[in-house]
Amino acid sequence: MMFIQTLSARFTSRLRSEQVSARLGMWLGISFTLAFATGLFSHFTQHPPAWLLWPSRPVNLYRVTQGLHVIGGIATVPLLLAKLWAVYPKLWQWPPLRSVGHAAERLFVLLLVAGALFELVTGLMNIAYDYAWPFGFIQAHYWTAFIVYGALVVHVVNEWAKLRRHLWTRVQEPDRRRFLYTIAAACGVAALVTAGETVAPLGRLAVLAPRNPRIGSQGVPVNRSALAAGITGAIGDPGYRLVVMGAVRTPLSLTYADLVRLPQHTVSLPISCVEGWSVECEWTGIRLRDLIAQAGGAPEAYLTVESLEQNGYYRSSEIRPPHWNDPLTLLALKMNGRALDADHGYPVRLIAPNRPGVMQTKWVTKVRVS
Repeated sequence: MMFIQTLSARFTSRLRSEQVSARLGMWLGISFTLAFATGLFSHFTQHPPAWLLWPSRPVNLYRVTQGLHVIGGIATVPLLLAKLWAVYPKLWQWPPLRSVGHAAERLFVLLLVAGALFELVTGLMNIAYDYAWPFGFIQAHYWTAFIVYGALVVHVVNEWAKLRRHLWTRVQEPDRRRFLYTIAAACGVAALVTAGETVAPLGRLAVLAPRNPRIGSQGVPVNRSALAAGITGAIGDPGYRLVVMGAVRTPLSLTYADLVRLPQHTVSLPISCVEGWSVECEWTGIRLRDLIAQAGGAPEAYLTVESLEQNGYYRSSEIRPPHWNDPLTLLALKMNGRALDADHGYPVRLIAPNRPGVMQTKWVTKVRVS
């Protein structure tokens, strides 16, 4: 016990106060709420339940929400560290458990702290494409978010009296005000030097962004190359066919030359990646709804687009009626006026509004109608 008391005493500071902790907690609650909401949107966009039909408009909705998710997550790092520093002595209270109620309170605090650190650390590693763990990131990140946000709600309810007492009163001590201003500035700088991966005018400042949206094949980043997908041998195959099959009146089997001869349309749509980066491109190709109409598919049908890639987790994706009926949804043959590079999906790739980049299937070879 003496050791714990001595350790706690060594970490005292006059910058700490109940008011400072409450103010940091309010900011952290807002940040976590934004991350939770945008994270759920991202998850259900990629893995929608059967009854849910996401809209295809606004075109940039996913681009904005996922940009906020990643940029906001990075900006939360200094805020979380400051909050942990502000409450650090409380973690060494003695005795650690004074009652059953106190034990429950401490348990929720443990879940909140451990879960928040897990979400931020694995999130940062994910956008850096560093998967140094044996578990699936998507599932772990998703379920941990519920634990963290649930623990946050319980913690806010438990501390509400303190929060209400301090949130709307001015911090009187100049040193403590400067401390809070410094943390706010650190969060702002973290957002500023990341946001350029989504907000083009800030691109030159994006030194913390995991991807520069101007660098890559045809001037656009590539997450999964043709080599990584194991399809380099299939690129340029004279036997290539785009097949439309399933619940259609007239199945189609089209060569690349057939596709080029079909009416072409040009649209401007972003590639918006789950890692937070996005870039606007001009796409030229065949409207998917025109192709399905030619095959005699029903407007309410569900489509599955399949890639030449055999083993990738996103080698196929489902396209529900709001998206494939949208005139902006193309099977694209060109990007920014040039034929697609192999790494961008040659000969054909899907491009649709308000969809994550991982669901903009590349190297398309089949469209199944059901």
